[in-house]
Amino acid sequence: MADDLGSTVPRRQLGRALRGLRTEAGMTLDGVAEALQCSRQKMWRIETGLGAVRMIDARAMCELYRATPKLTAALTGLASETKAKGWWHSYGDAVPEWFEMYVGLEQAASRLREHDDTLVPGLLQTPDYTRGVYQNRPNMPKEELEEVLEVRHQRQGVLARRMPKAPQLAWVLSEAVLLRRVGGSAVMASQLAHLLDRAELPNVSIRILPLSAGAHNGALAGAFVMLEFPLTNRTVPEPPIIYSESVTGALYLDRPEEFAVYEKIWTSLETLALDEEQSRRLIINIKERVHHG
Repeated sequence: MADDLGSTVPRRQLGRALRGLRTEAGMTLDGVAEALQCSRQKMWRIETGLGAVRMIDARAMCELYRATPKLTAALTGLASETKAKGWWHSYGDAVPEWFEMYVGLEQAASRLREHDDTLVPGLLQTPDYTRGVYQNRPNMPKEELEEVLEVRHQRQGVLARRMPKAPQLAWVLSEAVLLRRVGGSAVMASQLAHLLDRAELPNVSIRILPLSAGAHNGALAGAFVMLEFPLTNRTVPEPPIIYSESVTGALYLDRPEEFAVYEKIWTSLETLALDEEQSRRLIINIKERVHHG
């Protein structure tokens, strides 16, 4: 699995386990850095899952924290998986460092739920729609835009992936997403047709939240993604995560109480949204208006 999906999940799992051991040992990051003769920054990156971890470093930390031999062996083994490279690591600036972690988590998820009230989400965009989104960035070199398009195409493979099994994917999109013209009428009509096509996949649900729903919880929360992960035989399970993106970075929320808040928001969105068949009819209706407009 690590070979197919990269190292994001193993890095996060190892980081959480080592942070827990350090906390139990009553040690600070500075104290550990001094004991292991390394920088505080290195320790912070390991605990937050931002970089590969050498097996020798994982073993030294386990010894310092007096972990059991069994746990030490498990975490040292997990460290060996943190070097795996996912396909997205070869795209340079087209995948910013703050987004790299998300792509890894997206590829590893068994269930993904997303709310968007502004644009068609990346996993559902056509290439021309993506070009329309980026056309207002005059300083973006053409080569970089082509890389962005290729990354998006690669990411979209998750929808119909066979190995590992494709995740369950659900979207609740504001009606405004369908009405906002991106890239012109022909591009928008093609994008709406693509939504209808993707909604036919057995693991995909696309529902529309009508504008008549007013100032609902999703309008206050903004765009977000809820990711859940398969149960594995690992020592440390991967908790569900809320991902919320801005222009310059992103938030990754993985505390149970945070996820519970978004679970309630999602439930309220499902209550207000059109069902899948009603949503399909609305998309067709808007597509026809765009096509003839």
